[in-house]
Amino acid sequence: MHEPGATSHDRGGRIVKVLVVGAGPAGLYLAYLLKRQDPRNEIRIVEQNPAGSTFGFGVVFSDRALDFLRDDDPVTHDLIVPAMERWSDLCLVHRGEKVVIDGIGFAAIGRLELLRLLQRRLASVEVVPEYGRALVDEAELPGYDLVVAADGANSVVRSGLAREFGTTIAPLSNRFAWYGTPRRFDTLTQTFVGNEWGSFNAHHYRYAPGMSTFIVECDPATWARAGFADMDEERTRAFCERVFAQALGGAPLIANKSIWRKFPQIANERWSVGNRVLVGDALRTAHFSIGSGTRLAFEDVIALARALREHGGSSADAIRNALRAYETARRPIVDKLVAAAKRSADWYEHFTEHMELDPWEMAWSYIQRSGRVDPARLEAVSPRFVASVRERGKRV
Repeated sequence: MHEPGATSHDRGGRIVKVLVVGAGPAGLYLAYLLKRQDPRNEIRIVEQNPAGSTFGFGVVFSDRALDFLRDDDPVTHDLIVPAMERWSDLCLVHRGEKVVIDGIGFAAIGRLELLRLLQRRLASVEVVPEYGRALVDEAELPGYDLVVAADGANSVVRSGLAREFGTTIAPLSNRFAWYGTPRRFDTLTQTFVGNEWGSFNAHHYRYAPGMSTFIVECDPATWARAGFADMDEERTRAFCERVFAQALGGAPLIANKSIWRKFPQIANERWSVGNRVLVGDALRTAHFSIGSGTRLAFEDVIALARALREHGGSSADAIRNALRAYETARRPIVDKLVAAAKRSADWYEHFTEHMELDPWEMAWSYIQRSGRVDPARLEAVSPRFVASVRERGKRV
């Protein structure tokens, strides 16, 4: 008896040999899906980092979280969802005033916990990732029917064929550092702080009962005035802890490779080249402010697995047809969401200017930054927030 979505052993065609590079959420889940579809498939998954290591702390999803898994993969859905933290509002703090935007829900989970749960699913189909295994030689890639780049924004597979994929990488100007904290936050909150050094923003939300993600962001002028270029990781952490002392309420920031980064906006003209295909952040990035990066990666590999199933076979023609079908199905959806992410990123690139607004005007600007929430829809979703804006004489 196979789980829902699995196919029979007697499917026609030769065994498909697949190399999945990267054991993040996208790579782990794709390897699981492909082995579940046909247990004869030969799936190898390699990851350059050791098992149990991860960058960042929690990952956040929209309020529907992993509902898209429920129909085809209820076992994985029911394994992950109970481990998530959920809330129904979000908050913006500016000039010391807290503005609550009701009805905008999210769910979050620790990145390491998500990886552990996906590793359990992969073990259920008897695939074991190879950790601490970096691919450094192009000669290792031939011999597979399909090579999947699930190795993130700094993809080794993609970089070797950047011209063929038509890769563009455009770093944003703001810098951010990703921390954790034992302070529990009730909702996803955006906290803005102005001081003698300039303007700072923190994106923070809980991902476990006693842990929260705390992303610190600042514009280039603030970064320079504060002297971050000359600070090591510990001095930077202590500085950010002081800036957000009120929001942290005495709790510390916890570092995990928490260096300053510029967010890379990555795009590719072509999603596949020969038998190599991109998924997740290797394919494109969506700014973390819209909380859709991990979901996009999941949906990429679901669509890729479906295309490979529907265009079954290991011949070069069958693989090419499947990869074309994957891109055709996903590109319109991805393009729309990435456009919204770019608008959101642009709002953050100018957040110092938005801080000139009063708290309620800034909250109104913030919630409409991606262009996906018009006033009529916002009033239906967040009636208390819209009513409060009107009571203050603001135009809506």
